[in-house]
Amino acid sequence: MDKIKGAVAVFLGAASFGILSTFVKKAYAQGFDLGEVTGVQALFGMLLLWLLLLGIFLFHRAYFRTSVPKSSKWKMLFSGISTGAVSLLYYKCVQLVPASLAIVLLMQYIWIGQLIEIIFFKQRPTVKHIGGIAVILGATMLATGLFEQELAKIDPIGILYGLLAATAYALFIMVNGRVGNDYPPLQKSAFMVSGACLFIFILLQPFSVFELDTLQTLWPYGLLLSVFGTVLPPVLFAYGMPKTGVSLGGILSAVELPVAVCMSYVVLQEDVSALQFIGVACILAVVILLNIGRSERPAAPPTES
Repeated sequence: MDKIKGAVAVFLGAASFGILSTFVKKAYAQGFDLGEVTGVQALFGMLLLWLLLLGIFLFHRAYFRTSVPKSSKWKMLFSGISTGAVSLLYYKCVQLVPASLAIVLLMQYIWIGQLIEIIFFKQRPTVKHIGGIAVILGATMLATGLFEQELAKIDPIGILYGLLAATAYALFIMVNGRVGNDYPPLQKSAFMVSGACLFIFILLQPFSVFELDTLQTLWPYGLLLSVFGTVLPPVLFAYGMPKTGVSLGGILSAVELPVAVCMSYVVLQEDVSALQFIGVACILAVVILLNIGRSERPAAPPTES
């Protein structure tokens, strides 16, 4: 029963990530820019996480460990740059290409992460991983419409931003697995999202989000993006991953991809061909194959700002 509850939690957490690109597209359609969208999400996410932690501190102090954590709070804040970079690059990609394509590009973190580990950490790839990378690259060609001569209509700068977002996401996963693991997941997320918020406001200076006229229209998007991108996923993954284990959790977390593509097709009414759906299905199949047989150890929950 616990495993079923954990599986539902991981599924819902991944699905939460999947709906983000649709709401970002809608925010852009209302005339808001990259800085305002990422800024309001990071700001609302930071406030919600700290308010949630305050409530836990007042009513359930046992959540916080009694031993003194060794990780530096400043290191966690600084690590939030990786979180902010993912949002900035991914949402810029969403601004330039269809949301259904943006999520496919983001999923390239799977092979980019493997490449980083090979180059910098000298980890030898297995035959299964090499085959998986090859299939993902081929499936991406299907999912981008390359074989239907639709790629020429896509902004190449948008594709570049998508691949950069995937690289940032791969780095974020590595950072998230190595920093602040001696803190409760929600507290770690609060520090990292605070760092992301500072990074975004220093870089893009989206201070218009504090103007009353802007905030009156922007706040629903900020609330949706922060709840589904910053608050719910860490909580759901922190609850679900220890119960499902790495392999099942990794498979369930891939639901982000079909949710994003289906939301784009149904809500935004973007054109998604049968070949593109086949490409998405192939990428999902690789995720499943790569996670089958992995050791069942607890995984660090992801966080998006």
